[in-house]
Amino acid sequence: MVKAIFFDLDDTLLWDKKSVATAFQTTCEVAEERYGVDPKKLEEAVREEARKLYSSYETYSFTQLIGINPFEGLWGEFKDDTKEFRQLSEIVPEYRRRTWTEGLKKLGIDDEDFGYELGERFPEERKKAPFVYEDTFSVLNQVKEEYRLLLLTNGSPDLQNTKLKITPELVPYFEHIVISGDYGKGKPDPGIFEYALQKMNLTSEDVIMVGDNLNTDIKGANRTGIKSVWINHHEMTATEVKPTFEISRLRELIGIIEKL
Repeated sequence: MVKAIFFDLDDTLLWDKKSVATAFQTTCEVAEERYGVDPKKLEEAVREEARKLYSSYETYSFTQLIGINPFEGLWGEFKDDTKEFRQLSEIVPEYRRRTWTEGLKKLGIDDEDFGYELGERFPEERKKAPFVYEDTFSVLNQVKEEYRLLLLTNGSPDLQNTKLKITPELVPYFEHIVISGDYGKGKPDPGIFEYALQKMNLTSEDVIMVGDNLNTDIKGANRTGIKSVWINHHEMTATEVKPTFEISRLRELIGIIEKL
């Protein structure tokens, strides 16, 4: 019998991809006003440059272990008290400036000062654009009385707590919030799932994991013997990693747990 639900945060409860896209749009429109560039083309160039640069830094293997993506590097401050996070925090100002400067260069604009300006503008725009899925709170309200809830998220504690700070209504629903940067490894490592189970004093049979990412949320749950619900937002096909259940919208979770 299911006693608790573990929820992923980004693109499960928070619509992070929309927040990032909105921040890109508003930041790139500043470049359109200044230089007349196509905002969409600049966004594509900056995204491509971000991925390339991000993987070139010595912190890359650590960010992969914890689960911090290139676009979080464009707005996170990573004020976390470990050697690896301090190193990441030192790198990101240069990473932002270089990413935006090189993105501009791809469109024929060589202006490092403006690249720096856009690199500093993007984090502010991201903080102003917190989006929550329309069914997030209705689902949480329906399940909170009958089930214990835990938030299990990959990322920097400083950045994930910033996301929660700008959507403060989410926090009270959860008995525990487990962040990979605190634990030391991210999903799909079974250890972080076992750690979450220990926090709740439950076994794998007592829990169901809900998330949007097959390779982190679902694979990690599978490795730990936890039933999983994959929110398949984009009509993808699960090939190697198979969830216990598949839904296309969070609200469909209610039908799943009622059957359980």
